[in-house]
Amino acid sequence: MSLFCIIFAENSKRKLKKIFIYLILIIVIVALCFVACMFGSVDIGAMTEQDVYILRQIRIPRVLMCMVSGGCLAVCGTVYQAVFRNPLSDPYILGVSSGASLGASLAIVLGLDALVLGVPFMAFLMALATVFIIMKLSQVGNRMHITTLLLAGISINFLFSAIISIIMFIDREDMHKIYFWTMGSLSGVKYSDVITVAAFSIMGIIVLRLYAKQMNALLLGDMSAQSIGVNVEKTKRNILIISTLMTSAVVSYCGVIGFIGLVVPHIVRLLVGEDNRRIIPYSIFGGIIFMLSADIVARVLVAPSELPIGTITSMIGAPFFIYLLYNAKQKLHF
Repeated sequence: MSLFCIIFAENSKRKLKKIFIYLILIIVIVALCFVACMFGSVDIGAMTEQDVYILRQIRIPRVLMCMVSGGCLAVCGTVYQAVFRNPLSDPYILGVSSGASLGASLAIVLGLDALVLGVPFMAFLMALATVFIIMKLSQVGNRMHITTLLLAGISINFLFSAIISIIMFIDREDMHKIYFWTMGSLSGVKYSDVITVAAFSIMGIIVLRLYAKQMNALLLGDMSAQSIGVNVEKTKRNILIISTLMTSAVVSYCGVIGFIGLVVPHIVRLLVGEDNRRIIPYSIFGGIIFMLSADIVARVLVAPSELPIGTITSMIGAPFFIYLLYNAKQKLHF
C-alpha cells in the first residue's frame, strides 16, 4: 500500500511539474503575442480607428502565422533529426526551400504574383516536385538510401540557387521581390493564408505525434527498429512525405525562414531528453516562442522599416549551427 502511495505521489508530482511548465510557456507566448500586436512600425496605444484596423487586419493574422509556422517548422526539424539520426538536419535539407524559392521566383517573373494564389501555389508545387524527385533519385529497390538522399538534396539546393541568381540578374525589376521572398517575410499575411497553413500543420503534427514511438525506434538504428517490428522504409517515407507537405505549406506563404527546425528541437532535446513523444509537443511551444521573438525583432529593430524575418533567424541560428559543428568535432577528437 505504501509503495502504491509513493508511486502515485511521484506520478502526481510529474503531472504537476508538466502542467506548471506548460503554463509558463503559455504565459510567455501570450506576453510575446501582446508585444507583437502592440509594437512595430506603428505603435498601437490610443486604439483609434486606424489602430483597430492595423491590429485586426495586419498584426493579428501575422501573429497567428508566426505561431502556426514556428510550431510547424520546429516539429518538422524534430522529425528530420530523428529520421536521419543527425542533430544537424533541418526541414530544408531535401531541397524544399530551394524548390519553393524557384517556384516563387518563376511566378513573380511570369507575373503570377498578381493572382491571389499565384506565388504560394507555384512555390508549393515546386517544393513538392523537388522533394519527390530527390526521393526517387535516392531509391535503391524498395529502400531509400539516406546518404544519396542528402547528397541529392544538397546538389539540388546549389542548382536551384544558381538558377534563382540568374533569374534575379536577368529580371532586375522584380529582383527585390524575389530577394525579399527568399529571405522570408510575414508581411501581407491574411487570415485565409493562416487557415491554409494551419490546416496542413495541425493535421501533420497529429499524424507525426502518432509516429513518435517509431521515431524513437529509428534512433536505435534501422536493424534494431526492424527487430522490434517497425517497418523502417515505410515509416521513413511516410514521415518525410508528411513533414515535407507541412514545410512546403509554410514556405509557400512565408518564404524561406531558416534554422528554426535546427535550433529549437536541439534545445528541447537537451532539456527533456531523447523521447520524441515529449520533444514534439515542447518543440511546438519552442518554435512559437522563437518565431514570435524573431518577428518582433525584425519589425522593431529598424522601425519604421522591416527586416526579412529570415535574416533574424539566421543571425541566431548560424552561430548555434557553428557551435553544434564544434561540439561534434570535439566528440570525434576525444
